[in-house]
Amino acid sequence: LEYKQRDDIGDARTNWELNRHFQFALLAKDYAASGNQKYLEELESLFKDWNANSPFLHGISWTSVMEVAIRCSNWCYAYGFLAHTKASEKFLEKLHIGIINMTDYIANHYSRFSSANNHLIVEAFAIGQSGILFDHKEWVDLALNLLTRELPLQNYSDGVNKELSLHYQSFYMEAMGLMMRLLVKNDLAVPSSWKPMLQKMCRYVADCIGKYGDVVVFGDDDEGKILDLQGGDIEHYKYVLQLIGILLGEKYIDGEITETLSWLFTKEEITEYEQKTRCSLEQYCIYKEGGNSILRSLDSEVLIGVDHAALGFGSIAAHGHADALSFQLFYQGKPVFVDPGTYIYHCDLEDRNEFRKTRNHNTVCIDGKDQSEMLGAFLWGRKASAELISSEQKSDGITLVMEHDGYSPVKHTRTLSFDGERRLQISDQISSSANAVASYILAPGIKVEENADEVLLYRENSCIATMKCDKYQITRHEYSDQYGIKHQTNGISIAFDNECVVEIVLK
Repeated sequence: LEYKQRDDIGDARTNWELNRHFQFALLAKDYAASGNQKYLEELESLFKDWNANSPFLHGISWTSVMEVAIRCSNWCYAYGFLAHTKASEKFLEKLHIGIINMTDYIANHYSRFSSANNHLIVEAFAIGQSGILFDHKEWVDLALNLLTRELPLQNYSDGVNKELSLHYQSFYMEAMGLMMRLLVKNDLAVPSSWKPMLQKMCRYVADCIGKYGDVVVFGDDDEGKILDLQGGDIEHYKYVLQLIGILLGEKYIDGEITETLSWLFTKEEITEYEQKTRCSLEQYCIYKEGGNSILRSLDSEVLIGVDHAALGFGSIAAHGHADALSFQLFYQGKPVFVDPGTYIYHCDLEDRNEFRKTRNHNTVCIDGKDQSEMLGAFLWGRKASAELISSEQKSDGITLVMEHDGYSPVKHTRTLSFDGERRLQISDQISSSANAVASYILAPGIKVEENADEVLLYRENSCIATMKCDKYQITRHEYSDQYGIKHQTNGISIAFDNECVVEIVLK
């Protein structure tokens, strides 16, 4: 089917999300827990209607193997909940046949080559899950081989996923965690390489989360998930850190246990986890290989994320943005300087590109061009190469020096100094004179007031910060904090030809 960038039919993800069938597992859970026949009747009605309108391998619901895998997983959980209820054998047999058909299809068509990213991990999990559920060793072996092979290929040794999107790292980790839970529950060996890498991945995700639940997220984020036995909005990062934390016997985040996990673990396992002390967080977390650094103030009121990473994973870098050397800043749990977000995937290519452009990130744009070359909605050509040159920690704070070659032969060097409390200085240098603009994108709700040689930033009538800078102008941008939704917001743009120094002081 021709469905990509089809503005006449809209975003395929809208259909895919509905047809992941979280509602199947939810209804089966509700019936198993309550015995109320209405939940089973609703599930059987949805099942019959869906199969009548989406026959095997026909239609938009079958165009992505990963989407089939997530749907297959939810059918497995529905089957598991219903297996010990009064659900009819006929309905269980139909679920069984559907799972077998989908798994066989996934096992023969899983993602390869440039598409072998997070999609492959989710597909391998689905294969392994069905293999365990129906005692088919060939599928279990295939899944474990794929997941173990990909672990060092798709992740840097410091625990940062090579997609360079925190959301897709969490998505990847959910698949690994769910598979690991199945292995442990069924007395099957967990490959020895899994635990040390998952520990590092958890530490990185935990480092990206602030005191108030604020999260540093670079790259694409479509809010995807594999399993949801709760319904409604969920905190995916928290859920995944809890899932893997229980398995590893380590606590990476505080807070009430997500309901989904209360169905996957015993009360004793959860109680033991809840009694653990959360792993301590460093004030400055430098991930030189993975390419992101997380800085926080001594009192944890300020959270800063800095991007000196590669564009993305593999030759296509599908989920990357042209945002080398950009930063984000949260103050008292609320965003101040923001990444623009994702907004859309499979239609409205102009907007898809706009949210990935250099000029809409907190970095420097030269001659109005992007650091990296967009060739499609999930495809890049020439790619900027970024590097952290040095990181120096002293008693009065930390200084990062980084550069990228996206405007070669011109090089952009950024020096970011944070005093560990409320003062941040950013110095941008261009190796040769050019028409450069440094952008500082503000969160919606932040009002700007000009005052002599500085800019005052207000939130809810209170001044929260001052910016000292030259030759600035107030600009308008778009910001998306939720997939498919965008807002208007302000930015501050500073034109320069060789050097630009900005000092931000939070109140």
